[in-house]
Amino acid sequence: MAQQLGFSFDQTLCNGCKACSVACKDKHDLPVGVTWRRVAEYSGGTWQQDGDTFVPNVFAYYTSIACNHCENPVCVQVCPTTAMTQGEDGIVTVDQDKCVGCRYCEWACPYSAPQFNPDTGHMTKCDMCADYRADGEDPACVAACPSRALGWGPIDDLRAQRGTLAGVEPLPDPTITRPRLVITPHRDAQPTGTGTGALANPEEL
Repeated sequence: MAQQLGFSFDQTLCNGCKACSVACKDKHDLPVGVTWRRVAEYSGGTWQQDGDTFVPNVFAYYTSIACNHCENPVCVQVCPTTAMTQGEDGIVTVDQDKCVGCRYCEWACPYSAPQFNPDTGHMTKCDMCADYRADGEDPACVAACPSRALGWGPIDDLRAQRGTLAGVEPLPDPTITRPRLVITPHRDAQPTGTGTGALANPEEL
């Protein structure tokens, strides 16, 4: 069996610059409204008054997210035409010749990874830059990250090096699809489902 590939993401290094998102969009020439890799800003906290002084107790952190090429890809399961498939290396792709644009995969995916391209009438998504990988290069998002917060490789190796955490706010419960994603959490990161903050940029996601 081929090695199963995945992404790693170090929240402690991400400053929210969105170079990963821009690089992905540019590399794949994605139209307006279609963004395969997005950066979520999650923030919250309170202020406390101590006499005449206001003391902040606030937090904010970023999460770069794209398709996680899940171990249990619900997008593949709901596709009525078998356009959505998972390869031997775990990468999920869309066969444009089979896709009818029904958007079932989009509705099923908790990460909003498959996205509808109105220009073609078909679904599109991250394939971890298959052409770059074939030439021995990093995916565009990984190569573009100035702080090296993003990584990729065999998921077993990434988990051995970085642990198995894959669920922090604002991401969904990882037990739904078992994403091939490893997160090094920010010091203020909150576990999925227990967050006290909110998305600061929902319109971008």
